[in-house]
Amino acid sequence: MSRVLAAAPSDPVAVPERVRVLAGDDDVTPVWRNELGGLTFRLSAGPGGERPGAERYVKWVPAGTPELDLDAEAERLAWAGRYTPVPHVLDRGTDGAGAWLLTEGIPGRSAVDPRWLAHPGTAARAIGAGLRAMHDALPVDDCPFSWGVADRVSRLSPAARARVGDVPAVDRLVVCHGDPCAPNTLLDDDGRWTAHVDLDALGVADRWADLAVASYSLEWNYGDGHEPAFFEGYGIAPDAGRIAFYRRLWDLG
Repeated sequence: MSRVLAAAPSDPVAVPERVRVLAGDDDVTPVWRNELGGLTFRLSAGPGGERPGAERYVKWVPAGTPELDLDAEAERLAWAGRYTPVPHVLDRGTDGAGAWLLTEGIPGRSAVDPRWLAHPGTAARAIGAGLRAMHDALPVDDCPFSWGVADRVSRLSPAARARVGDVPAVDRLVVCHGDPCAPNTLLDDDGRWTAHVDLDALGVADRWADLAVASYSLEWNYGDGHEPAFFEGYGIAPDAGRIAFYRRLWDLG
């Protein structure tokens, strides 16, 4: 999987017609956009609405964007939701313009919410603790999805395969998040993790596939110096060799 950059939109966003239909009378707010064209909108009812205070979220991707597989994410959310806090799927589908995934709101703010950008050490520790809780909760033997290193390496070009290097021995197989970057952990107001989002790549792999990338993303979002808090939150010492391998694989994928 390649690294996909995302951010809250800073310029006006055209709301797709399907999103307007799903919203009904709810307010529609764009909250996230990635470089492949995928958008996330918050649907919120006001005090006079049928669902006062309730929030839903809809992901929408334009037609012909195979890198963003919302069906895959819906399947993984349904499975993971039996064991760990993740969004509940309300609807999914496709039309000529694109694909959508509608989920219930879930408590917490993204770890890159301005509240946590101002307190990166707390956020980094919570991201580590949340990832450890997910790895411990999801049952490897029952997981129908794989994020295995052999498959990921096999999809590289010959040149990239040579650059990524030898695959390290497995430390511990877990059900990995698959995109464990900082924005995909939610935190409560006390700085504790509450849930995970964006699970379209979830699958069984060595835990260092997640650990290497989650710690990598701290620099992108918070700047240098926060990896110790992350590894403390997870409860493990950094493994420099495995970290280097899985970061190269992420960058080259």
